[in-house]
Amino acid sequence: MNASPIRTAAAGTRLAKAVADASAAAWPGRSGIYPLPIAQEAFAARALLARAAERSLDVQYYIWRLDTTGWMLLEELWNAADRGVRVRLLLDDNGIAGLDATLAALDSHDNMEVRLFNPFAQRRFKPLGYLTDFRRLNRRMHNKSFTADASVTVVGGRNIGDEYFGAGQRMLFADLDVLAVGHIADEVRAAFDQYWDAEAVLPLASVVGRVQPGGVQEMWARFQALRASPEAARYESAVKATRLVEALLAHDLPLEWTRVGLLCDPPSKVSGPTPDVELLLASLREALGEPHEEIDLVSPYFVPGRQGLEALARFAHRDVTLRVLTNSLAATDVGAVHAGYAKRRKPLLRSGVRLYELKPDADAIGNPGADKSVLGSVGSSSASLHAKTFSVDRIRVFVGSLNLDPRSVRLNTEMGLVIESASLADDVASALNWAAECAAYETVLSADGRRLEWLERTGKGAVRHRVEPRTSFLERLGVGAMALLPIEWLL
Repeated sequence: MNASPIRTAAAGTRLAKAVADASAAAWPGRSGIYPLPIAQEAFAARALLARAAERSLDVQYYIWRLDTTGWMLLEELWNAADRGVRVRLLLDDNGIAGLDATLAALDSHDNMEVRLFNPFAQRRFKPLGYLTDFRRLNRRMHNKSFTADASVTVVGGRNIGDEYFGAGQRMLFADLDVLAVGHIADEVRAAFDQYWDAEAVLPLASVVGRVQPGGVQEMWARFQALRASPEAARYESAVKATRLVEALLAHDLPLEWTRVGLLCDPPSKVSGPTPDVELLLASLREALGEPHEEIDLVSPYFVPGRQGLEALARFAHRDVTLRVLTNSLAATDVGAVHAGYAKRRKPLLRSGVRLYELKPDADAIGNPGADKSVLGSVGSSSASLHAKTFSVDRIRVFVGSLNLDPRSVRLNTEMGLVIESASLADDVASALNWAAECAAYETVLSADGRRLEWLERTGKGAVRHRVEPRTSFLERLGVGAMALLPIEWLL
C-alpha cells in the first residue's frame, strides 16, 4: 500500500518547530527566505531537507535526469521513506527519459507514491504520441518545488540533473532557487495537493505497471555503484560541508523575514485555453505592481511576442529603465526559441529596452566576487542562463519557473514566489550590472539604426561584432529560417 496524501502541516517536527521558534514572535505573517544561486549548495539543500524530514516530502519537477545528482536525490527520497517519511513524487512525463523502471521500484515502497503529469501512452518512443495527441501532450507541467514537512521548501528554476547542479562536463545552467520557510511552505504544499489530485495526473502504476521482479534490487545496485564514484563523493562532500539545515535547526541561518506570495497556474491549464485572469502572468503583474523607475528581467528564453513588445515599449516610453538579460545564440540550448527572440530585437531596442546576451564560457559567468549573486559562480567550460527572475523598482522580485515566452504563458503550468526584498532586488540589479560589464554582449543598433551589433567589453576596451559572436554561418542561417516560420506560439 503506497503513501496516502498529507493534508496537514507537520507540526511538531524539528523543521516545523525551528521555523515556528524563529518566526512566531518577531515576524508574524512573514516568511523567511534564503537565496540559493550556487549550484552545489542548491543540491545540498535538497539532500539535507530529505534527511531532516520526519513526516512528509512533496517533490514536483519537470525534468529528472538519470545521472549522478538525479540518482543521488532518488536515493535520498528512498532513504526518507525507509525512515517512515511519506514521500510524494510528482513528475511531468516529458522529462523523465529512461526512468520508468526506477520509478516503478520507488513506487513499490509502502511510504512512497509516484504520479505522472499528463502521461504519454507510448512508452518506448514518446515523441510518437505527438502524432495522434499533439494538442494534449504539447502542454506540460513546468513547476519545480521540494517541500519538507510542509515547513521548508525550495522553489525556483532548477530541474534535477547534473547540468543544474554543476556536476560532470555537460553544459551547466546558471540558475536561482530560493529556500523559503514558514507559512509560504505550507502554501506550496497546498498547491502541490491541487496538482496531485488533478485530472491530468495519474498514478505511476496505471501508466507503466508495477515493479518487475528484481527491480528494487537493481535500483539498489545502481545506488551503491554510484556512491563509489568520484563524482558522487564530491557531491557528498558538498552536502557535508553545507550547514543550511543544521543552521536552520539551530536558529542560525541568516534568513530574511519578509512578505512572500505564491503564484501558481491552475493544473487545469493543461486541459486547454485558460482565461487570462486565471494565468500566473496576470497574477504576477498585480503582485509586482506598477513599475515607476526600473524593471530588470532575467529569462533564458525571452520571446515577448507582439503583445509583450507593446507592453515593454509602454514602460520604456514612461521613462522606466528596462533591462533584459537572456542567452546569446552561442549560449542557448534551444535555437528555435532564440529565433523567436531574435526577430523582436530591433523593435525592442528602438523602444528603449536594453538587451544583454550572456556569453557561453566559464570566464563570463564565474564571478568570484559575487558568490551570492543571481548568476552565482559556476565554473564550467560551457554554460547557459537558466534563472527566471524579475525585479521591479528594486523592491519586489519574482523567482520561479516562468520564462517570458508564449509556451510558459499559455501552454505550460508554472509557479514561483513574489518576494518583497530590496536586498534580493539589489542582487538582481548587481548581477545585471556585472553581466553588462563582464559576462554578456550588449546588443545595440548600428549608428544608422538598420543593423544589429554586439558590444563586448574587454580589458583592452570595447569590441563591436557585426555578426552574433561565436556562432557559425549555418547556425545563424538556421535561426533566421526558423524566425520566418509561424511557430512563435509554440516557443
